Amino acid sequence: MWTHELNKLIYELAFSYGYLGVFLISILGSIIPFVPFPYLFIVVILSRTLNPLLLGTLAGLGGAIGKITSYAIGRAGYKILSQNTKRQMDVMRKIIGKYGYIGVFIFALTPLPDDVYYVPIGMARLNFWRFLIASSAGKIVLGIITAYIGRSYLWLFSYFVGDSILGTIPAIFILIVVTILMLRIDWEYALKTYKESGIKGILISLHIIFSLNRNRKA
Repeated sequence: MWTHELNKLIYELAFSYGYLGVFLISILGSIIPFVPFPYLFIVVILSRTLNPLLLGTLAGLGGAIGKITSYAIGRAGYKILSQNTKRQMDVMRKIIGKYGYIGVFIFALTPLPDDVYYVPIGMARLNFWRFLIASSAGKIVLGIITAYIGRSYLWLFSYFVGDSILGTIPAIFILIVVTILMLRIDWEYALKTYKESGIKGILISLHIIFSLNRNRKA
């Protein structure tokens, strides 16, 4: 019952305050990881009367701001890791480098469950501002595309995978698996192997890379 009232309040806020309402709803709809609110559905509806470019831009900015929570959770998680695991995360950050932000952009632009990627990105302590810029760029492009499609009376982006509890459960499971794998990888050894033998060396040494065996031969 309370969820129905909450949804009603959200819709009233969006329709009553127009651009500002959509911006605020986009933040609220993205701020809690794995509990998404389909704010793009509102963008589609309002795009019939509001400017699609401005509407999509504000919705994208709001969505990106809301996703800061996921990054922050990962960043906070780094602090409770052991010193050895922290070192592995630091090496992973060097490996990902600038390419990690391309992933942020892609997850923001597509229906992929972005929390699955954003939490590990925060845990690897990639630069916050670059993360926010990449996320904002993806969300804004998605918001504008959605607004213009809505303007044409199409509903292609009304609902995405992940906008329901059925999409939330797999996303949480994927995050757990990704996080476990990320923490088990010996990033120092992986980087060394890649420099010496490339991808082929990585594939051959997977059992060592995931074992974190400190007694292995150099």
